[in-house]
Amino acid sequence: MELRISERAKNYPPSGIRKMFDLATQYPDAIKLTVGEPNFDTPEYIKKAAKEAIDAGRTHYAPNSGIDELRQSVANKYKSYWEGYTKDHVIITVGAMEGLMLSMMAILNPGDEILVPDPCFPNYYGQASIVGAKAVPVPTYEKNEYRIQAEDIEKAITPHTKAILLNSPCNPTGAVLTREDVLAIAELVKKHDLWVLSDEPYDSIVYDGVQPFSIAEVPEVRDQVMVFNSFSKAYAMTGWRIGYLLAPDPGYIKKMAQLQEGVASCVATFIQDAAVEAMKSRACVDDMVKDYTRRRDILIDGINAIPGFSCKKSAGSFYAFPNIKAFGKTSQEFAEELLVNAGVVTVPGSAFGEMGEGHLRLVFANSDENLKEAVRRIAAYVAKAYPDMK
Repeated sequence: MELRISERAKNYPPSGIRKMFDLATQYPDAIKLTVGEPNFDTPEYIKKAAKEAIDAGRTHYAPNSGIDELRQSVANKYKSYWEGYTKDHVIITVGAMEGLMLSMMAILNPGDEILVPDPCFPNYYGQASIVGAKAVPVPTYEKNEYRIQAEDIEKAITPHTKAILLNSPCNPTGAVLTREDVLAIAELVKKHDLWVLSDEPYDSIVYDGVQPFSIAEVPEVRDQVMVFNSFSKAYAMTGWRIGYLLAPDPGYIKKMAQLQEGVASCVATFIQDAAVEAMKSRACVDDMVKDYTRRRDILIDGINAIPGFSCKKSAGSFYAFPNIKAFGKTSQEFAEELLVNAGVVTVPGSAFGEMGEGHLRLVFANSDENLKEAVRRIAAYVAKAYPDMK
């Protein structure tokens, strides 16, 4: 029977990440450095809050925009960006991903263009396509530590450009925009009257004293910025599916709450209660970042000691993005080589855009033992297969 599916479904871009997941199922003993989530369980105090909420009967519909207590907690967190944020500037979403989807539904029309960093989280392309818009890649370069630059953004702007999507700290590169980077981008935003969608789920996972600076902190363009975040990465709550969006005017939140009604209705009330409790402490976040710092160094220092690899220390996130061009293979070919011959699953950089070619994405949200063993396996394979590599 012929599948009678829409053009939108036919044209939705396939996931290069998922391709490696599927291949890896054939190698059950492989070490997986692919899953972009904490390897920690959700902290006990958060789980306890959810259980208590369920027992208290907090299992019914919530308002489309979320419960007031959580919305106010989010607004309070972002007072450092702008004192004017209130609960009415916040909508609670099914992860940051739904927030991005709702924002694109609210501000983009068919034919509009949204600029995205290249490489980037590949779902950005799919989300734009769903609303009939086009995600246009803006190259980022290793010489700039993969930080998107204003001059490269300006080259990509056309009469159809409606928005820019920023992701700092970045998946997959670990890049964190500097204050100077952001201020230069803000000038372009004002000049061309663009929206900015600022995707910030890794803002708590930074290293070496790095302090992320959000474009929502720039007063001159704040009314053109939407901020997205989630509890997934910072609080090890990926499976809970809860995030949030901050808009510059409550009118956008009201409209997106209407859209939320038709997409997911609401986030479960007891999950929102747990998120309220999560926000009362950063201790668990800080503890996890300490472990990520050590694991970053285990993986990246280990990889850099292997001939042919070159990897910058990630400023944020829990991803490493090594350059593997010296091996003379495509990133897909080399990723498959490592899977088959070294028993290590990685994601080819090409899965994240054209500029990702010649790189791999490795996740160091894993145990010290697994990371050390992954490095040992890769080193042993390279020594055997590429004995002349310097």
